[in-house]
Amino acid sequence: MSGAGAALDAAVRAARASSATAVTVAVLAGGREEVRCFGRTGRGPATACTPDTVFELGSVSKTFTALLLAAMAARGELALHEPVEGLLPADWPAPAVRGAEPIRLLHLATHTSGLPRLPPGLLATALPAWNSNPYAAFDERRLRAALARTTVRTAPGRRYRYSNYGVGLLGRALAERAGLPYGDLLRDRVLSPLGLRSATCAPDRADPADRADRADRAVGHRHGRPVPPWRIPALPAAGAVRAGGADLLRYLRAHLDPRPTAVADALADALRDVQRPRLRLPGSGDELCLVWNRRRSDGRDLYFHSGGTRGFTAFVGFRPGDAVAVAALANTGPALNGRFVQAGYDLLRSTTPEHP
Repeated sequence: MSGAGAALDAAVRAARASSATAVTVAVLAGGREEVRCFGRTGRGPATACTPDTVFELGSVSKTFTALLLAAMAARGELALHEPVEGLLPADWPAPAVRGAEPIRLLHLATHTSGLPRLPPGLLATALPAWNSNPYAAFDERRLRAALARTTVRTAPGRRYRYSNYGVGLLGRALAERAGLPYGDLLRDRVLSPLGLRSATCAPDRADPADRADRADRAVGHRHGRPVPPWRIPALPAAGAVRAGGADLLRYLRAHLDPRPTAVADALADALRDVQRPRLRLPGSGDELCLVWNRRRSDGRDLYFHSGGTRGFTAFVGFRPGDAVAVAALANTGPALNGRFVQAGYDLLRSTTPEHP
């Protein structure tokens, strides 16, 4: 078995070992696209998994938010170095920052804002639904209260600290500048222009058993039990995007071929901009672009990001030097051993144009 074949097999085995009923692995290599689907969208009388079956992407959503930011900057609607305080609603509090440097949009997109991983007060609302939907009760009112309680003690731009709060706030700032809800803005500026048909931020029904009109959506599982669809009302930019394997390949292909002839000029510029390294991550040698991680491996640049919700695990990555891209999706929550994400990364690293 080739290295890529072994990685594909490892991804499927890891997902099934973690109770997934549906797995999608999509690969672009040598100009060829292939989307392999395994299993069914749920237990019992569920439909077969297809290239258009929609999975929750979790933090892979952040790469969409980064592209939205870069696209709005390319259109002249804002600047990456613009302070976020000026983009929030006028009656909203801003995080207190110790020092003269404000939190800028670029800081939010590179996890260097100094904001904590989660907003103050979220854990208190999350605990009753920790194993199913911890963000669901954290609404706009609670986000405003969190901003009033937030103090940034590290000067923005000085230190890397991964933050769902930060990218979620970035999405809110972008939506406020455009005058549209985040989901509508993302659809108009990114999803529709790229021809992504299944990708969305619209929430699923609350009941995971209610599949009458959602046969295209996989049911998430945690420890073998179905969980309700993920809801993240105040911070959708950090983790609310859903998509199928075929659409993710279209999304990754656009990153591999960001020419104005393929997409609008502003989006072409944005697709290039999100791939530009902004800082070196401490202790790893990896670089951070706009949300995307970049790693040098065997003389090649690999861009990648993973994500998870309570019921889903996702990995996406691409190698622009030789036009290889991989998306791996499973309808089970992330395992502690990280085997599914690692298998997705191994598939990205080992796939070659000559032997897809």
